[in-house]
Amino acid sequence: MVQVIQARKVTLLELEERYGLSLTTAEDFFTEWQSDGGALTDSETLMLDRVKQNFDRLFKSPPLLENSVKMVLLSPLLDLAGFYHDPFRIESETSIEVESEDEGEVIRGRIDVLVVKQRLWLLVIEAKRSDFAVTGAIAQALAEMLNSPQPSQPTFGMVTNGNEFIFLKLVRDPNQYANSRLFSLVNPGNELYKVLSILKQIGGAIVLPI
Repeated sequence: MVQVIQARKVTLLELEERYGLSLTTAEDFFTEWQSDGGALTDSETLMLDRVKQNFDRLFKSPPLLENSVKMVLLSPLLDLAGFYHDPFRIESETSIEVESEDEGEVIRGRIDVLVVKQRLWLLVIEAKRSDFAVTGAIAQALAEMLNSPQPSQPTFGMVTNGNEFIFLKLVRDPNQYANSRLFSLVNPGNELYKVLSILKQIGGAIVLPI
């Protein structure tokens, strides 16, 4: 009998044991988040300053729930990153399944926002409550990213609770991943600048074979 595991309940240890997933510390593995994606325009920085102001106002009365995170932060970020335009398209609440051949298990979950370039999963976003640590959703995001229909291509992810952001990169055969540093809107300045820069860098990093 196949055992069904909810993606939100899976742990990193289970992904390591069942799918051979491992964390790599190689400096050249996830360069996309470290690269300079180019200077933002004045209009982009002004928009991001407004987004942060909107967030700061809502953050004073926690918790900032998932739908509010999507509306206040994710929507303008995805727009500025160009993910609402060709060759990208937005899908939301996408169902996924990851099968373990040896254990007879299936991990099932639902992706909150999925950005697709042709058939390649470019970005998986897990939007969580503002009082929920983003690190608690890394395993869920990786479980969902393992379902990429293009296993020969890297899959990128971003987990956010509205206050914090962390980026992920997954490659297959062997299954390896790495994460960026944690970006937080509590830090001085506006780290949405760097978040948008990374989103643009990821968007430009995917080149599909002809």
